[in-house]
Amino acid sequence: MPKDTALAAPPESFEKLSKREFLDRYNALAKEFSADAGNPGSYACTGCTRCGNCMFCKDCDACYQCTHCTHCELCNNCSHCVDSKSCHACAYCVRSSNCTTSAYLVLCQNLSDSNYCFGCVGLAKKDFYILNIGFSRTEYFQITARLRRELGL
Repeated sequence: MPKDTALAAPPESFEKLSKREFLDRYNALAKEFSADAGNPGSYACTGCTRCGNCMFCKDCDACYQCTHCTHCELCNNCSHCVDSKSCHACAYCVRSSNCTTSAYLVLCQNLSDSNYCFGCVGLAKKDFYILNIGFSRTEYFQITARLRRELGL
């Protein structure tokens, strides 16, 4: 069976394909895809596996359309993120997970449409928060500079 089955004409046997045969072929395709460590459409990525259409990433796994990310997993459309997992359309996030359309997050989980948050969980449309408490811009940067040093970030 050709690897790019989307372009191949379906064999006549597809008309008589049973449920069992369909599921067997489907499972074989899924297994082949998850076992393929290639990075289709990616450019200048090193140490990445199963990433698609990524650029300049390092040691990422199963990411899609990310750029300049390092040690990320299951992220898509992210830029300059580090050690993050399952983020979507995020930028400059560090050790964050399950965040969407956010930027400059550190140690955050489940945030959306938020910027400059540190150690926050479950926030939406918030800026300059530490441990889910709001701060002025100046206070935020003073406190997080100290926390970054103490946490070794």
